[in-house]
Order: sequence, then structure tokens, then C-alpha cells
Amino acid sequence: MTLTLVEILEGWRAGNCPIQRDFEQLALWELADDWRSPAFGITPENAAEVVRHKADLFFSVINLLHTFPAKSTNFLENLWVLWLPLAMKLSSETQSLKRPLIQGILGGQGTGKTTLSEVLRLILAKLGYSTVSLSLDDLYKTYADRLKLQKEDPRLIWRGPPGTHDIELGVSVLDQLRSNRKEELASVKNIKIPRFDKSAWGGAGDRISPENVSDVDIVLFEGWFVGVEPMDELQLNQFLEGAPFPICTEGDRLFARDMNAKLSDYVPLWNRLDRLIVLYPQDYRVSKIWRNQAEQEMMARGKSGMTELEINQFVEYFWKALHPELFIKSIVAAGARVDLAIELKCDRTIQKIYSSNYRSCQ
Repeated sequence: MTLTLVEILEGWRAGNCPIQRDFEQLALWELADDWRSPAFGITPENAAEVVRHKADLFFSVINLLHTFPAKSTNFLENLWVLWLPLAMKLSSETQSLKRPLIQGILGGQGTGKTTLSEVLRLILAKLGYSTVSLSLDDLYKTYADRLKLQKEDPRLIWRGPPGTHDIELGVSVLDQLRSNRKEELASVKNIKIPRFDKSAWGGAGDRISPENVSDVDIVLFEGWFVGVEPMDELQLNQFLEGAPFPICTEGDRLFARDMNAKLSDYVPLWNRLDRLIVLYPQDYRVSKIWRNQAEQEMMARGKSGMTELEINQFVEYFWKALHPELFIKSIVAAGARVDLAIELKCDRTIQKIYSSNYRSCQ
């Protein structure tokens, strides 16, 4: 009887010992995907070895992931298809780099950036790597500075758009992390990683005490426009002429142009990235549903959350600043900066994983 990937993994998690037929079936399954196999460097020559390595890693971490939604039907599939091979790839990249690796993670609301970072940290720790997560949110300007900013530009009603971050702080932190080499013990030092509390000042948020880290091997730097560069003015104007929802008025179009211009300030920060992953849904509008689900889960745990109307206004504000149909799709299509693209279905399952460079050659 031929088992599915999830059936094999469910059996392993339940205590079944792997058999040769499992490995053979999984090797065939790895090679059947014409996009994912080249993205992770899987070939007919190394497929069996890759499967064995992934299986060993699977058994070493499966019990560590009990805090994650194992009840989810796509949990085990995500673990095998994305999380394990990505951790293995980062391990290989870090070894060849000879210094801490800066991995950028770009994704809109609800695409799973935080979950990806948390799972990778656990798996990479099992592989012997020290990992630190840094969010674009951690680089927000202070509450006081953002109040001044809002007086200068009343359109900045929420934190988040380009211009609300301390770019110099981000560049400084990434430079310190990149230069911190373990093999040169005298140079290893504590580095202050900025942290941001979104609940401060009634939800407006503010900086809190930084986290001291040292001996970092891999940095996972995630955010909703990490790595995004300004669009050509002609291309932007052509897009805006189509009045993509929710950009409807001339004021909306001016805001979009101004936010695009501010992206130029972030290029020095993006230049510190060694790699970039993009997580994007087939339909960007599903972000509203995902954000709503997250708020409901928070409120179920006794925390405060936004109403559906507030969520819609909040998400649409970000779409007005940098519309995902233009900025995220363009960076994936260009392929120059993106190393790995992960396309998501509306139910959060993975539709496709591919190397953007590989896709551009097809």
C-alpha cells in the first residue's frame, strides 16, 4: 500500500520505526516536485541522502515542537516540506559564510513569518546553531519620536509604514552581528538587540530594554516589507492608475508615492541581508481573514484585540502604503534579491516553493 507523506510522518510520530519502503517513497516524492527539489538542491544523486538526513532531524525535533499547532492538518507537511530543509540549507550556508548569516523573511499579515522564525530557531539549535530573531517591528522609532513624526505627517496614524523605523539603529545592529565571529574569541561580545512592546501606551507601542546576545550564528530578520525596494516611478504610476483597492482617491495615490520614495532610505538596511525568503498568499486579500483569526485567538486567551472593522481599517492602511499586488509580486518576479519564494493557499497550506532565480529561467 502506498502511503502519503503525512501518513508516513504521522506513523513516525506515533512511534513506528522507519522502514526502507518509507525512505524510497519519500525520495521519489522529493524528486516529483519540479520547483521545490531544485530550490533545495535535491537531485536524483542525493535524494536518498537528503531523506535520511531529514528523517534523523525529524525524530530529533518532533518532541520539541509540542508547543506548536500539531493538531493542524498541515503541521507535519510544513515541517517536512519547508522547515526541515530550510534549516538544513541555512546550516550549509552558514558553514560556507564563516560569519553570522543574516536571513531576511518578507511576508504580509498572517503569512507565518513569526512561526517560521520560531520553528527554525528550535531546529537550528538542534543542529548546533545559535539563532536570534529580529523583527522590523523592533526597529520602530520611540513613542515620543513617532508622536513628533505624526505631527509632521498626520497620515502616519499607525506605526508600520516606511518612515516609522530607526534605520540607523537597524544598520548598526546588523553590522555588529555580521562582524561577530566565533572563531575570533577576542571579538565576541554582547550585542544589544532592540525590542518593542506593542502594548505600551495603550497599544501605540514603545521601545523596551534591549536583549543582550552573543555567539550568534544566524539572524532571522522578518517584517512585512523587509527587502522591498522602491519601484520605478512609471511602473508605480501605471499601477495606481488602475485604482487597486483600497487606493481610491488622489490622496491615497499621493500617500502610496510618498511611501515608495521612503523605501530608498531602507536600501542600506536591506544590503546587510545575505538571503531573502518571501511568503505570499495567492490572494493578498486573505490577510484580513488571517489577521481576524489571530485577533480572535488572542481574545480567547484573555488578551485585548481589535474588532473586525478595526482590523479591516488597519490592514487596508498597510495596503495603501505598499500594495502587495505590486511590491511583493514584483520582488518575486524580479528574482534578483529573492532566494526562496513560498506561495500560500488561502487555507495557509503551501501551494509552491521555488527559487526565484530558477523560476525566472523557466
